[in-house]
Amino acid sequence: MNDGEAGGVTRSGQGVRVRLSRLVGRILALGADPADRAEERARKALLVAVSLGFLPAGALWGALYWALDEPVAALFPWGYDAASLAVLALYARTRSFRLLRDAELALILVTPALLQLVLGGFTAASGVILWSLLAPLAALVFDSPGRARWWFAGFAALLAGSIPLAPVVRPDEAGLPEGAVIAFGALNIGAVSLVAFTLLAAFARQRELAQRRAESLLLNILPDEIAERLKLAPQTIADHFDAASILFADVVDFTPLSARLGPQDLVELLDRLFTSFDELADRYGVEKIKTIGDCYMVAAGVPRPRADHAHALVRMAFEMQRCARECLPGGDRDLRLRIGISSGPVVAGVIGRRRFLYDLWGDTVNMASRMESHGSPDAIQVTRATWELIRDAFETQARGPVPVKGKGEVETWYVLAPRA
Repeated sequence: MNDGEAGGVTRSGQGVRVRLSRLVGRILALGADPADRAEERARKALLVAVSLGFLPAGALWGALYWALDEPVAALFPWGYDAASLAVLALYARTRSFRLLRDAELALILVTPALLQLVLGGFTAASGVILWSLLAPLAALVFDSPGRARWWFAGFAALLAGSIPLAPVVRPDEAGLPEGAVIAFGALNIGAVSLVAFTLLAAFARQRELAQRRAESLLLNILPDEIAERLKLAPQTIADHFDAASILFADVVDFTPLSARLGPQDLVELLDRLFTSFDELADRYGVEKIKTIGDCYMVAAGVPRPRADHAHALVRMAFEMQRCARECLPGGDRDLRLRIGISSGPVVAGVIGRRRFLYDLWGDTVNMASRMESHGSPDAIQVTRATWELIRDAFETQARGPVPVKGKGEVETWYVLAPRA
């Protein structure tokens, strides 16, 4: 075979795999609703896969019973396959997950018990009723623990009732060869164990994914240390930090800008800008606290104390100015920032029980906010407390006393650039 022929065969094989993969995807998406959440789509696809996976087993078991001259017994696994296909077809039309779930679980629960009756008992049927145990196990995955208890109660009732009823239904047990009884027993135990393990693995996987999503959301709201403390012991969290720095940044002339932009463009603009700021916060190891409209608040020294808290925020402030000018696509929007920084003691904690918020309080926070609101465009304004911490590392310029509401005249400085 030459290279061209080999390449053709390879491409042909890949094409078959792609078509097969698409076909499987369409089958598993049977009855899916576009409005379904990702978790709901996954559960539906898994139940369809389980339902389809039982069909070959039903066909095989029926063929074996037919070959062993047990035609009545063969009708039950074949009847299960026919009923299951009908349920799947109805589900494809109605998209009712509850219909598919309850009908399939009922078929799994009842069919093995009826098969045990017509074969004459637990031993003669090689423990086929073990398949019924999959109904409550599947209910744990596809329903709820509360309803799964009722499915298990149904299994226990069928198990207890079928054993004394079997001799009444069929006084003479099925005369299957001893080797066939043993083989059926091994198949029943092995297949049920495999399906049970698969269901429990899927259930554990679902819980793991849900827990990861919950933890990811929590970590997007709260600092790592605070999230861990809340998970270990839900209680009021309030900490005092003697030395921290707070930064507020605000977009200059945001109100007229928002009047010119449509809602979609405005939200996308802020999203890109604040996402860039979030990346800077990660790079400098500081903690984003919150956004309020077009105002961005970040802190250093909380919840992890650090000696260079003021230096870190000033360095980030210069990067934020550069990012406002350069990071956004479209040079026609030249964004400018007012930035204010203050340093000192703060109180930090989590407030509320819904929509958690890690927030800061104290005079340091108020002064940082005033430094921003009383600042100038394209300027980084700091209080004396911050200036004393960073003056050896940055070039500064005294602005002089600034009237601050509630504080009177306050000395402030502009930070111009890092020292060479």
